[in-house]
Amino acid sequence: MLEGDGRQFSPSTARNRDPLLNVLRGAIPRDARVLEIASGTGEHAVHFARAMPELIWQPTDPDAAARVSIAAWIAHEKLANVLPPRALDVRAENWNVDGSFDAIVAINMIHIAPWEATPALFAGAYRPLNEEGVVFLYGPFRRDGAHTAPSNAEFDLWLKSRDPLSGVRDLESVVKTAQDNGFQLREVVAMPANNLSVIFSK
Repeated sequence: MLEGDGRQFSPSTARNRDPLLNVLRGAIPRDARVLEIASGTGEHAVHFARAMPELIWQPTDPDAAARVSIAAWIAHEKLANVLPPRALDVRAENWNVDGSFDAIVAINMIHIAPWEATPALFAGAYRPLNEEGVVFLYGPFRRDGAHTAPSNAEFDLWLKSRDPLSGVRDLESVVKTAQDNGFQLREVVAMPANNLSVIFSK
């Protein structure tokens, strides 16, 4: 859905933003600098930044229309702790961001993107993250080679019908990819609607 000022709305954001906020609060410092990958509509960025006013949130998205929505949400909410959105493709050599970060957050990203984006995410994340930094992923995952719910299996088929390179990822493969790039699994948190929050530390 699109508002006249450019703001886009995602129904899933309204459902998952508060459970995500609760996990984020325990995963990152209150005054963290956060780099969000694939910010989409921008609704998560403004919700988290409003709830945690001490942090600085840098939204990014490779899609120009998404960046318009993010900027419109920032303007609508009048939040000084959300920076203007940047264009960022995790597969790029230069991530086009300034400074270092305490956390990198990717919500509902790795199952939408081709698999190559997952190793690119972890390879690229290592450089701008502070020594104690974390990578925070959220979305559906397979575990031990199987879907965790029939709804996730149906979602996986739908994703692949749109783009054969997308799909629900195996958690074990994601963990190994993270480890290959210098990260360790810190925590897996079960979330509503058969999703997981997966937290890695540098």
